[in-house]
Amino acid sequence: MTYLVRALDDETWECFADLVERHRGVWGGCWCMGFHTEGVGKDTTYELNRDRKHARVRAGTTHAALVLDEDICVGWCQYGPTDELPRIKHRRAYDAGATDAPDWRITCFFVDSAHRRRGVAEAALAGALTLIAAAGGGVVESYPEDTTDRKVSSSFLHNATLSLFEAHGFEPVRRIGKDRWVARRTLTRST
Repeated sequence: MTYLVRALDDETWECFADLVERHRGVWGGCWCMGFHTEGVGKDTTYELNRDRKHARVRAGTTHAALVLDEDICVGWCQYGPTDELPRIKHRRAYDAGATDAPDWRITCFFVDSAHRRRGVAEAALAGALTLIAAAGGGVVESYPEDTTDRKVSSSFLHNATLSLFEAHGFEPVRRIGKDRWVARRTLTRST
């Protein structure tokens, strides 16, 4: 299957919002706000998260590679500068072994339930890396899950698999959870 990948912006907001709304806000109404400074939790609502995400899109302070099947958004990969996405899972373990901060983080993937296991996450990661390189490149970090020798529902792989990242040139740097890794790659600026 061939997909088109586009950046999340004012022009693509509606197709992104359509995917999120088809899935009831994704992960309890998160709207992919969980890794931003605002976060999500008991004091946020579906509507507030939607409004905050839309405000970030209009301000250019959120990034995602949207995967389109014709004109329908079927998935995304959220990425951004470290200060745009300061919240990560397994923070205590991460901070205990932290070195220098990356230039970019990849924090979240989502794939439409009807399109899972069809290469959407792979297209989203490839698209995000292309967009990061076009924005100047640098050290890119993510926190994928090692699924070697165990079954994991794709609906719970919010940050994809370690094998997917390794296939895209990332190296596992250190473990930060039972099955979660810090993976890094350095990208050069593309022209």
